[in-house]
This record gives sequence, C-alpha cells and structure tokens, in this order.
Amino acid sequence: MKSCELILALDMGSRDEALNLLKEIGPDLKWVKLGLQMFTAHGPDWVREVAGLGFNIFLDLKLHDIPNTVAKTVQSLSHLPIGMLTIHSCGGVEMMAAANQVRLHQKPDLLLLGVTVLTSMDEQQLRRVGVPATPPGQVHNLASAVVESGVPGLVCSAKELHLLAPEFGKQLQFVTPGIRPLGSSADDQKRVVTPGQAAASGSNYIVVGRPIYKAESPREAVRAINMELA
Repeated sequence: MKSCELILALDMGSRDEALNLLKEIGPDLKWVKLGLQMFTAHGPDWVREVAGLGFNIFLDLKLHDIPNTVAKTVQSLSHLPIGMLTIHSCGGVEMMAAANQVRLHQKPDLLLLGVTVLTSMDEQQLRRVGVPATPPGQVHNLASAVVESGVPGLVCSAKELHLLAPEFGKQLQFVTPGIRPLGSSADDQKRVVTPGQAAASGSNYIVVGRPIYKAESPREAVRAINMELA
C-alpha cells in the first residue's frame, strides 16, 4: 500500500477559531485545505498566514469558467504559497489543459486537481442536473478527461478508487474527501469511507474536517487518523 497523507479541511467561520485549532493540533498535521468560505472572507493574506505557520496549503476553490478565465486565475494564484489547487473537471478538457499549461510555466510543483463528482451528490442529484450516468460512471468519465488534459491529479470519493486506480494510478494522484472515521457522523456526505479504507484503495491524500475539529481533542483525532493511515 502506498503512503497516504491527511489533509485538514479548515472550513470554519471564524479566523481566530481556525488559528487556535491549528495551534492546538501542532506538528502532527502537515496539510491544511482552505476552501471558498474562508478564502472569500479573508483573502490571499489568509493563505500566507496559514502557510507561515508551517503548513502545506491545499487551496480548494473549484475553479470553473471559460478556459482563458481559469488560466488567468491560476496564473494569479500561482504567486501564493500553495501546494494544491482545484478546478472543476466538468469545465472540460480545453479548460483544464489551459490551466495546466499555466501551472507548467508558472508553478510546476503545484498539484493541480480536477474535481470529479462532489461527495455530497448521489445518482438522483446527478440526474436532476442532466447527467444520466451513475456517480462511479461519471467519475470515470471525468477522470479520463483529466488525464487527457494533462492535469496531474483529481478529487473523487474513495468509493470510486477501485475503478480509477488500476487504470489511472500511474498518471494521477488521488485526493479523497468524504472521509469519516468509524463512529463519526456522515453529516452532508453521501459517499463516505474510513481513512484506512481510502488508503488501502489507493488514495494519496484524504481530506477530513468536522470529525477533527468537532472532536473533544482535535490533536488526538489527528493522531488516531495518522495511525490508521500508517
């Protein structure tokens, strides 16, 4: 089994609350995901501040627009201290390829990730927006588009990794949200697995949020997940 790392989804309303959490967890955590909520509230300086604490930054903005706009946005964001960035793979091969060309020229070490099907969506919700495929079928279709575009990684549920890893494992890195340790609430996630299951299925990184920061001891929650991944 290849190594798998934990990413904390720092989707919190308060900047001070988020900073206190990071200080409490300490060096057992390497990666922090900053999403649209906190980036909109606090901007690029928030990215620099969290990176300044010694964390690797996964900037999860799920960019989705015409190719030129997404490429220019990636160019703007490439000046920030980020290690991962998301774009929506349903934006198409041309959009993803344009973003990837900017990455190659501006920040080649950046792990650009194509988001496939959100883990909050199930088959009924896909059909409601005009997608006739099942979630696994649509994830596979979008993963093929990610590979075609040259983008080096994707975001998907670990439930789909058994379909993707054998075919795309040598070309892509996999980041899997919707991770819930045994006994945790699923919250609004529809397609969830445990940290150990995700690692065994081929995930390179898992994303965990509420089960950590709602835990009685977030530090111990991080340590428990790291032990399960090891």
